[in-house]
Amino acid sequence: MSGGRTACATTAAPPVVEPSPFLKTVTHPAGNRTVVTVSGEIDIDTEQTLQCALRLALARSPEGVDLDLTGVGFCDCSGLNVLLRVRRLAEADGKALEVRALSPGVERLFALTDTASLFRRAHVPVDGVVNGWHGHREHSPTAHDLMEENGVSDEAAELRTEVVQLKRAMLTRPVIDLARGVLMASFGLSPEDAWNVLVSLSQHTNTKLHQVAEEVVDSVNGAPLPDHLHQRITTAIAEIPRPA
Repeated sequence: MSGGRTACATTAAPPVVEPSPFLKTVTHPAGNRTVVTVSGEIDIDTEQTLQCALRLALARSPEGVDLDLTGVGFCDCSGLNVLLRVRRLAEADGKALEVRALSPGVERLFALTDTASLFRRAHVPVDGVVNGWHGHREHSPTAHDLMEENGVSDEAAELRTEVVQLKRAMLTRPVIDLARGVLMASFGLSPEDAWNVLVSLSQHTNTKLHQVAEEVVDSVNGAPLPDHLHQRITTAIAEIPRPA
């Protein structure tokens, strides 16, 4: 893991991604593969940090990347989107992105979206550790499994499947939508302005976006909104450009 700014491995001019205090990645080689251990929270604030780390690890690995997600306390559809995107990059390069261990939160997200089979492979020792994971129950065959068993490689069908899975993953983020609705109803904001206020609150208070959203929603149910958030909401709303 390197400090400072990190540039993603791309053929075009690489973007520069600032390190996030909410997400840590540690990378080490394991034979012809690379193990990436991720800890922290994966959401819209940290997705670029994760994507950059995975793409760099993928570029440096002859066969692919094994992920250890046991230290991930929170992961929403932004994180799932990154994993699916990097998985496609790996396959296009003849490699594989696999999950060898995961936290209960990530396992729940995989179960809700039926994406577990996309990141699982046969148990092969990597760096002395047995790869792969089972979860708490047997999984029924998915469309992806059946396609592989029958030797079918339908790129369009698989893309449609992953789009559906991402839409289902949005169910894990209702509190953010609720908070936007609260701000829209309370201050007459548009959906975009309400989103920008939430992002401003998160950035200026150094608080995760979903935590800010939870506090906004709780304030409707009677819990007092902390003074620093109340003041920042007022400031953020005042900074919204108004039509002449």
